Amino acid sequence: MKLLLPLLFSLPISVFGQDCSLKKTKDQFSQEPKLTTGFVNLSNAKLSMDADAKEIHLLFLIGSNGEMKCFEEASTLTIAFDSTNTKANLRNGGSMNCEGYFDVVFKNTPTTTSYLNRLTTHTVKTLTFTGNNKTVTVVTLSDDQKALLRQLANCIATESKTLIK
Repeated sequence: MKLLLPLLFSLPISVFGQDCSLKKTKDQFSQEPKLTTGFVNLSNAKLSMDADAKEIHLLFLIGSNGEMKCFEEASTLTIAFDSTNTKANLRNGGSMNCEGYFDVVFKNTPTTTSYLNRLTTHTVKTLTFTGNNKTVTVVTLSDDQKALLRQLANCIATESKTLIK
């Protein structure tokens, strides 16, 4: 009985633990530790979340069937959330490309930035990318993809803090 009681009290803690399957690698140039989710499939895009001691990157690969989109520094991403009518507007942090890469960059700080925090607390409905020549690409997420995006954002926001020096 004495052994069963501590087991029952520790059960709720293990139920709410998050399942973070982040890959730990080293940056090929600086040899600093880095965390990555690897690419996961969304409706008509792929997403990889990467973190190092300074920054957190959400790298989207837009386009399929050989059709790649062009993005520049002025390109934007509008995130619409399910539970509220609010939207988040983010800018491309990467260089100009026509390979379909869209990079959102957050600072890796001891407190989670507001936009990244919103990804961990709200469910994303759609991602709208506006590229060169005002071309718009909408990524509508399924229920499984919404849950996956929220889980990955939560994992990267939490685990990235361990990399800060």
